[in-house]
Amino acid sequence: MGIFKTIRSAGAIGLIALAPCAALAQAWPAGPVRLFVGSPPGAPSDITARLFADQLGKLVKQPVIVDNRPGAGNNLAAIAAAKAEPDGATLVLSPDTVLTVNPHIYKNRDFDPKADLVNVSIIGSFSQMLVCHPSVGVKTVSELVAKSKTERILYGSGGPGVPGHLATEMFLDAAHARMEHIPYRGPAPATQAVLAGEVQCGFLATPTVLPHVRAGKLTALAVSSATPSPLAPEVPTLAQALKQPGLDVSFRLVLQAPKGTPPAVIAELAKRAQEVMKLAEVRAKLQKSDVTALGTTSAQAQTTLTQEMARWEPVVKRLGLTAD
Repeated sequence: MGIFKTIRSAGAIGLIALAPCAALAQAWPAGPVRLFVGSPPGAPSDITARLFADQLGKLVKQPVIVDNRPGAGNNLAAIAAAKAEPDGATLVLSPDTVLTVNPHIYKNRDFDPKADLVNVSIIGSFSQMLVCHPSVGVKTVSELVAKSKTERILYGSGGPGVPGHLATEMFLDAAHARMEHIPYRGPAPATQAVLAGEVQCGFLATPTVLPHVRAGKLTALAVSSATPSPLAPEVPTLAQALKQPGLDVSFRLVLQAPKGTPPAVIAELAKRAQEVMKLAEVRAKLQKSDVTALGTTSAQAQTTLTQEMARWEPVVKRLGLTAD
């Protein structure tokens, strides 16, 4: 009888301990939510963030305000979120390179994205498209690889360690090719540089470069994802072009919150993110931006991102990347 009472008592204690967490989750959000984004307005990740914010706001019946803080490889937005109160009222949406690459190249001792932010959910994945200026005179990846071994070819990216830079370096390593990197201050200047012939090639966002491909101003050679882009199914994947099954250079968009945000709020945030990403309207609109809708739990996000950190660390070290 005494044992029975003890068990009941322990259960009661457990219920009492859980009650504040449950109440906290139900109370979230108490007011407007700010969503920091590290890309400028109009960029693919910004379009994704605004669509996500709009639908999340409808679900939780509070405004979700997008706050663009471009710069430093999305670090500025991540730092702004990390310094906010951990009450669920501040979030940040970033490409996974903030976690997998930036800690190796940005030596900011006051900010560690792995320690200062909590991974809430991976809401989507995206890839890049390899394009070249028509003057290069190549139509296929194999032709570009061959030309790179006899001629000096420059490629542009939005800066050290951004997806376009990493995708190109992964491609060059897999293809045993050579091109020289010219970093720009963001993907928009890099795109303009390829269009002007200032640099010959670049891995850039598919929705950004595809209109120029359709207009004949750029030549599309491949996409970095494991499957063809729904926007340009005729363009082969790198795996197909190089005859290397399994080659996949995709990136993820990660929703994060400041360290110290209560676990119950993180769980509620992840639940809401999954609800948003299951909406047919959201999935269809994201596809037009070449983003695949996902939506994971916090634990699933952590597992995936830990794997990606291990994947990219040797690449960054091999390249000796540094940004400051």
